[in-house]
Amino acid sequence: MNNGWDESADAWIASMGDAGDWSRRHVLDPVMIDRVRRGRFETALDVGCGEGRFCRMLKRHGVDTIGIDPTEKLIAEARQRDPGGDYRLSRAEALDFEDSRFDLVVSYLTLVDIDDYRAAIREMARVLQPSGSLLMANMTSVFTARTEGGWAETADGERLHFRIDRYLEESADWFEWEDIRIRNWHRPLGAYMRAFLDCGLTLTFFDEPTPTEEGATERPHYSRVPWFLVMEWRQASPVDR
Repeated sequence: MNNGWDESADAWIASMGDAGDWSRRHVLDPVMIDRVRRGRFETALDVGCGEGRFCRMLKRHGVDTIGIDPTEKLIAEARQRDPGGDYRLSRAEALDFEDSRFDLVVSYLTLVDIDDYRAAIREMARVLQPSGSLLMANMTSVFTARTEGGWAETADGERLHFRIDRYLEESADWFEWEDIRIRNWHRPLGAYMRAFLDCGLTLTFFDEPTPTEEGATERPHYSRVPWFLVMEWRQASPVDR
């Protein structure tokens, strides 16, 4: 099913630039890169790499990285920005790699785009080396369960509370901003947790990161309803099996 990425690729590239958007710069990048530094990884697969921004960041931290994405324009942009990089047109649900290929697999805000997320998680676990890490950032399920408009406001525009509904139902909807129109999935957190656990992975890190000081100044309401979470899951080692 079309999820809007082909049509939105140009607008996405323009909005990201080299540094990324507010969410990446001020909320997710600091946590994701800290986990990468701690892991001392050598080989990584970035699933849903888009225009390749995080692949380039991984390479700057000494990690030999392959990026895959199903959107041709995004892969073409990644190759143009990083001619020496390895970027491939591929889908998360059917990864074209042998078992236990990488010691790090990254899913950076991609699971909300994938229809068959269980198959994608199984594939990411399959290509992960024993004791390797699956590092993922995702939208919080509270945020994706928002009803139309999100915030309930007074007539003066004061934000009272954030409206959510049908939290336990998996559903997809369209979201639009800055000429981007993307179809994203809402799923309860428990659905994602079961999918990871069913693959025999062990949760080793969980956070709902807060913005940097600069980011919090720009968007003070973020702390009231966090948009993102970060989890790191470890593949079983031979001793654990």
